[in-house]
Amino acid sequence: MRGNEYEKRGRIERGRESGREKKRETHVHILDYLPYGHPEDSRPVYQKKPLVQAVGEAKFVLMELSPKKDKIPAVYERVYIGEGERDVIDHVIKRLRYTELTQTAKVELPYILEKMVTDDEERFIRAFNEAKPITTRLHTLDLMPGIGKKLMWAIVEEREKGEFSGFEDLTKRVKGLHHPEKIIAKRIEEEIMEEDMKYKIFTG
Repeated sequence: MRGNEYEKRGRIERGRESGREKKRETHVHILDYLPYGHPEDSRPVYQKKPLVQAVGEAKFVLMELSPKKDKIPAVYERVYIGEGERDVIDHVIKRLRYTELTQTAKVELPYILEKMVTDDEERFIRAFNEAKPITTRLHTLDLMPGIGKKLMWAIVEEREKGEFSGFEDLTKRVKGLHHPEKIIAKRIEEEIMEEDMKYKIFTG
């Protein structure tokens, strides 16, 4: 893809994004750093600028970013992209689809998501404490990878005795449930990969 075409697509995507995202991401986690620009940009190397691919912390929006001059963001690094002064990122270029991620970014995504879930346990334990039925036949917990009807009912019955204080409390009280942080991270990844998924817990 020629450079001007690549940049034009970025401007179109930014225009769409401005009308679609009401709650903007303020922090992202770095998935990949591209010192010589995007592989699809066919311009000579000296004409291309460094790029960053990242995932948002609030709504898990995938983004392409332009780093500040002489800044080299590290994979896994958490950086600020909100209003005002930014230390690492100069500006947001566009929103990305999962298919537009580099191979490195795709490989790192599940590990970074799991770290994000673990680091914000108070937020994500609510997925188990507040999960509700979606229809008469489908419960939100049914959407979690590896959780069948038996385990779903065990979670519902146990939380009636009191909310789960954290992941350790959850796994102690619900037999057969292991690594809830991995379960949540996997569900987030599935929602990111499948844009047209009917029911979304974390990215809807």
